[in-house]
Amino acid sequence: MTDTPASGTLPTPRPGTGAVALVESPVQLLNVLEWAHIHPPAIPAARDGRADDDGAAAVREPAALPLTVVVLSPADPTSRGQLRRMAELARDQGAVVRWYEARGGRGGLLRTAVALAPLLVRVRLLVIGDPFSRLVQVLLPLCRARRLTVVDDGTATMEFTEILSRGGRLVRWHRSGRRRSPVDAAFGIFASAARRRLTPGRRRHVELFSAMPATPPPGMALRTNRFAWTRSRFGPPGVLDGTDLIGTSLVETGVVDPGHYLSVVTGLAATYGAKRYFAHRKESQDKLHRLAAETGLEIVRPDLPLELVARRGPTGRRVLSFPSTVVHTLPLVLDGTGVGITVVDIDPAWLTAGAAPRAHTFLSDITDSARDLHNLPPAATPTP
Repeated sequence: MTDTPASGTLPTPRPGTGAVALVESPVQLLNVLEWAHIHPPAIPAARDGRADDDGAAAVREPAALPLTVVVLSPADPTSRGQLRRMAELARDQGAVVRWYEARGGRGGLLRTAVALAPLLVRVRLLVIGDPFSRLVQVLLPLCRARRLTVVDDGTATMEFTEILSRGGRLVRWHRSGRRRSPVDAAFGIFASAARRRLTPGRRRHVELFSAMPATPPPGMALRTNRFAWTRSRFGPPGVLDGTDLIGTSLVETGVVDPGHYLSVVTGLAATYGAKRYFAHRKESQDKLHRLAAETGLEIVRPDLPLELVARRGPTGRRVLSFPSTVVHTLPLVLDGTGVGITVVDIDPAWLTAGAAPRAHTFLSDITDSARDLHNLPPAATPTP
C-alpha cells in the first residue's frame, strides 16, 4: 500500500475497508505494528451474518488486512515527535497513515468525527490503543465492525480488563476516586457505550493483544505480544558497562511527590553509578533540568518508544525502572542480550495527598507481577 498526504479529510473508502487503527501515542502505534506483524491468516468473523455461541467463527482471510493508521495527535511536543517517527516506520511496513489534529482548537473533535465517519462505518476490523480515551469513546459508536482488537496502552491494559470484568467506569486508575466534573458527567454516556461496545458478545468478537499480565474477561480472546517485529527489525544492541535509569511521569500525574522523587533518583544514581536518565515523554522540562543539575545524570529524551531505543542500543548492562510498562516489555525486547532489568518499588511515603486511594496497590501489582513473570530483582532503594 502507498501513503497519501496527511490532511483533514479522508477520501471516501472502498466498501469492505480492512483494518483501521486509532492511536494517540507512540507506544500504541508500536503495538499496532507488532499486532500487524503476526496477524493470523484465520481471524474470527461472523458466518452468514451470525456468530457462533462463543462469539465468532474462524474464516480464512488474507494474512494481512489492508491497514489504515489514524493518528489522533496529542498536544505535547515530545509525543508528537515520537509519533511522527513511528508513522514513518508504519509507512515502511505498508500502512496508510492519516494524521488528525483532533485536539486542534475548538471543534477539532467534531471535525475529526465527521471526516472519519465514512471510514469507520465501513471498516471490518477496528484496532484501538486506548479504550480510556475520550476521543476513542466518542468515535467508537460510528464503527459497525464486529471485530475489535485492543492493543496495549501500557499498564492501563491491566486496569481495562479489570474494569470490563467488574462492569465499572472506563476511568484511568490515577483519576479514580477524584470528584467528577461536569465534563466527566457529560462524557459518561460515551464511556458507558464504549464499555458495552468493547464487551464480547454473540455478534461481536473482541481480542486483546498484550504483553502485560492482564486477565481478559470471559469471551475475550487473548493474543500475547512478544515483540517479534521489534526483535526482527532492530538490534541486538551493544551493551555498555554501567547502569541506565528510566524515568517516570508519576510526578506529572500527581501520584508521587516531586521532592521525594528527586531524592530517590539522586540516591539511585549514587548507589548504582547510573550515568544516563531516559526521560518519559510526559516528564516536565523543569523537573528534568533540576534532576540534571542535582544528580549529574545525562538526560536523554528518546525519539522513539523506549522498547525500540533499548533494542537499537547501546544499552547499559543494568537498567533501573520504576513501576511502568517497561518492566514487562523490556525483558521481552532485551531477552538474550545480557541486559538486566531491576525494578524500583514505590514507597507509600512518596505518594502525594491527592494520589488515588488504590495508587500504591496498583503500582505494587505492576512490580510484583514483573518479578513473578520475568524474575526481576528489586532495587536497593535509598530512603529520602
